[in-house]
Amino acid sequence: MKLISSAFDDGSTIPSKYGYNQENINPPLTIHEIPENTKSFVLIMDDPDARKAVGKVWTHWIMWNILPNVTNIPENSIPENSLEGKTDFGEIGYGGPAPPDREHTYYFKLYALKTMLNNPRGSSKKDIEDSMHGHVLDMTELRGKFSPQ
Repeated sequence: MKLISSAFDDGSTIPSKYGYNQENINPPLTIHEIPENTKSFVLIMDDPDARKAVGKVWTHWIMWNILPNVTNIPENSIPENSLEGKTDFGEIGYGGPAPPDREHTYYFKLYALKTMLNNPRGSSKKDIEDSMHGHVLDMTELRGKFSPQ
């Protein structure tokens, strides 16, 4: 399984318009090589580099119950029937990069699951990770860097 974006290459710089303090819209994402028996996807975007600045991995986006026929997530959109969780900004939906101190690396982690999740909209990353346990078929990630504006 592979996750790519037409807006930036893996390990390169995420364009500023996707930042929290800019347009704060999600970048376009494309899913390739979907495993057999996938019933849904979970997407989690977080920032492990935030540990040094704020003491924890900062959650920027949580989305689940993405159907396996979804191979493209266009810019500034979510797939029909998918649900989003609450970020560490205290908001539901995408919260773009906003490093407080220096360049950070952001991880878009995509999980293929052999089930749908029953979590309600606004669930936390921990709730989703707990619900995914034992149901993950495959996982991939896309990394992007972002510096303070």
